[in-house]
Amino acid sequence: MSSSFEKFQKRRLISSYFSVVLSVFLVLFLLGILGFFIINSKKLADDFREKIAMTVFFKNEANDSILKAFGQELKGSKFSKTFVYVSKEQAAKEHTDIIGEDFVTFLGENPLQNSYDIHLKADYVVKDSIAKIESHLRKNPMVSDIVYDKQLVNLVNDNIKKVSMWILIVSAFLTFIAVLLINSSLRLSIYSNRFIIKTMQMVGATKAFIRKPFVMRSIKLGMIGAGLAILALIGVLIYLENSFPDLGILDDKLLIGLVLIAVFGLGVLITWLSTYFATQRFLNLRTDDLY
Repeated sequence: MSSSFEKFQKRRLISSYFSVVLSVFLVLFLLGILGFFIINSKKLADDFREKIAMTVFFKNEANDSILKAFGQELKGSKFSKTFVYVSKEQAAKEHTDIIGEDFVTFLGENPLQNSYDIHLKADYVVKDSIAKIESHLRKNPMVSDIVYDKQLVNLVNDNIKKVSMWILIVSAFLTFIAVLLINSSLRLSIYSNRFIIKTMQMVGATKAFIRKPFVMRSIKLGMIGAGLAILALIGVLIYLENSFPDLGILDDKLLIGLVLIAVFGLGVLITWLSTYFATQRFLNLRTDDLY
């Protein structure tokens, strides 16, 4: 009978430890993912901005030397990230591939123009800056027209501002929920030992002496949960880096390291504080209130 009861108590204890580790792991994993998303949000926003192309068309009078000089100007500019020269012959071939008919043969001439497709640096893909760049490029007398999606530029910038605001709101909300979840799991774990706590107190043990083993145990569980969360986060980062190499997820190793350290620190801090206040509550209860 005694052996069965001990086995039951042991299983309940292991179950309690497992629930604490699991709750710490899940909460810290989600917070870590959110942290990585926040530090990479600018990179993601910049990636969206830099995919918007500005096309500069040239008059038919523009010869090769003029076109090459324009390319050199772009190469030395502060606003240009990448650019590609598209000859009117190449443009005609691409149009033919898309529509499936050779319109040049049908028309008897190539109506398209030589052009440069320019991808601007993210900081310049805003309404005022891109307008100044357009005005500057139009000063070239050989430039026939400049085309880019102005509505898309405004839409992307407006949405980035909205998303950034919601990220901050969600971050605060999830952090609050995380603390509550871990605190609840630890309070339940301490609650199952409330009679042991009160018995030790009745035989003369000090509050610090009673509290110490519970705090140390919770910190160890928090470290295990945090360690598992860090391993899972590293796995996610490696997967994203392999799947989306253009984003350069692992480029900023310092910030990644700080997030992982913060995850581990939160695991220790939250479990320590939660256990401290939970044990303190039962230490301050009267014996009758335990029931």
